Amino acid sequence: MSETIQFVVRHGYLVIFFWLLAEQAALPIPSLPLLLVSGALVRTGQLKLSSVLGYAFVACAIADTVWFHLGKRYSGQALQFICKMSIEPDSCVRRTENLFVRYGLRSLLLSKFIPGFNVVAAPLAGGSGAGLGRFLLFDSLGVLIWISTYVFAGYLLSDQVEIAAGYAVRLGSGFFVIAVCALAVWIAWKVVQRRRFVKSVNVERISGEELHAMLNAGSEVTVVDIRSNFVREADLIPGVLRIPAEDLPERHQEIPRDREIVLFCT
Repeated sequence: MSETIQFVVRHGYLVIFFWLLAEQAALPIPSLPLLLVSGALVRTGQLKLSSVLGYAFVACAIADTVWFHLGKRYSGQALQFICKMSIEPDSCVRRTENLFVRYGLRSLLLSKFIPGFNVVAAPLAGGSGAGLGRFLLFDSLGVLIWISTYVFAGYLLSDQVEIAAGYAVRLGSGFFVIAVCALAVWIAWKVVQRRRFVKSVNVERISGEELHAMLNAGSEVTVVDIRSNFVREADLIPGVLRIPAEDLPERHQEIPRDREIVLFCT
C-alpha cells in the first residue's frame, strides 16, 4: 500500500488533472476526496499548492469550455446526454435550468457546489446565448472558489486525513476493495434514484408519428410545448401553445380543458 501512496505522490498532478477532467465530463465519480487529500499533501510538502490549483483549474476549464460550446450548438441534446452520463434525474436538470434562469451567469460562481448543477451549468450557459468571454470570467472564478475551498479544507484537516490514510495503510488491499465497493454502491444508488424518478413520471406517451396521425384525422388536440426558456427560436414548433414548465402555475388557465392535451417536453 505504501508503494501505491508513493505512486500517487509522484504522479499526483496528473491524477488530479485526469480525475477532475473525467468528473467534469459528467462521469459519476466524486472528486471531493481527491481534493481533500491533495490539500493534506500540500501541507506535508509532498505536493505544491500552485501546481494542485493549476492542474485542477485547467482540467475544469477544458471540460467546461467544451460543454459550453456543445450547449451553444446542441442545447437540449447536450443536457439530455449529461443527464444520462451523470445518472442525474431529469427533475434535477429541470431545477437547475430554473436556477440559471433566475441568476444567470452569476450562478456559475457557486455551481460546482450544487449537485446536478455542477455538470449542466456550462451547457446551460452556452444554450442561453451568453458570450464566451463573460462565461469564462464567471466560470473561472467559480472553479477557483470550488477548488480552493476543498483543497484548503484538506490543508486544515490534514491531521484527520493522515489518520484516515494510516488506517488505509493498515488495511492494505482491503482498503482498495472497500473504496471500490463504496464507489459501486454510490453509482448504484444514483441508478436506483433515476429509475424511481422515471417510474414516478411514467405517463402515457405517444410518438411524433402518432401525433401527426391524430392531427391529420381531425382530432381535437392541443400540443403544449413546456420546454425551458433555453430552447432556441429555430427549435420552436409553429402553431403549438408555448408555456415553459416554470410558467405553468401562472399560465395553466391558457390550456383548454375540452380536448386532449399533449405535452412536449424534450
